[in-house]
Amino acid sequence: MVFGLWEKNKIQKLKHENLFNTETMLPISEIRNDTLIMKDGGLRAILKINGINLDLKNGEEQQIVLEQYKKFLNWLEYPIQILVRNTFLDLSNYLTYIDGNIKNIENPVLKQQGEAYYRFLQNIDMQQWLIFNKEFYIIVPYYESEQDKGQIQRSRWGKLLDVLNAKDSVEKVVTRYRQFLKGRNWLDTRVNLIIDGLNGMGIGAEKIPTSDIISLIFRCYNPLLHSSQAPLIK
Repeated sequence: MVFGLWEKNKIQKLKHENLFNTETMLPISEIRNDTLIMKDGGLRAILKINGINLDLKNGEEQQIVLEQYKKFLNWLEYPIQILVRNTFLDLSNYLTYIDGNIKNIENPVLKQQGEAYYRFLQNIDMQQWLIFNKEFYIIVPYYESEQDKGQIQRSRWGKLLDVLNAKDSVEKVVTRYRQFLKGRNWLDTRVNLIIDGLNGMGIGAEKIPTSDIISLIFRCYNPLLHSSQAPLIK
């Protein structure tokens, strides 16, 4: 009798954990062909943006860039999300590369200088948050029937309820896949127009592939684990 009660409690605990695990709470259904498919049927593409330093431009050039940016925002007929991430510069891969090259140096003077340079970088890498790296992204949405604004501006409570109730059935999965096939061409059109508009301002932009999308999401939700898990993600 005690064993049966223990098994019942264990099953209930597993059901509770499955209901509120990270995968269930995320609004993302799957990632397919460099595109995020949301649980509400919407699609997302993510563009990585190469920022420009306005401080290196004179006043007239700064004003031109700002005016072009205003025109770009006013030209958009659909909402976009701008994501700015501040992360510390990770030199671990570069340090491994430097260390490997130093071992192959035969000249003792050059080798000594290389080792000093390696220790200098190693000291910087150990003092995390000393050097920051900014990453810029634009998330481009698409919903069928052009309901972007209404869907995106829904209340947080309504979106949370959708996520909690988003138990995928075969019908839901098939419906989302059909919407994906219909909407991906429209989403790609938006992406290309945005890239062209940013390029006109001298700002580079590119659509990131599936592997980079997974890495970005992993870094956002598991920043401390990303370094150890990065080789597995790739």
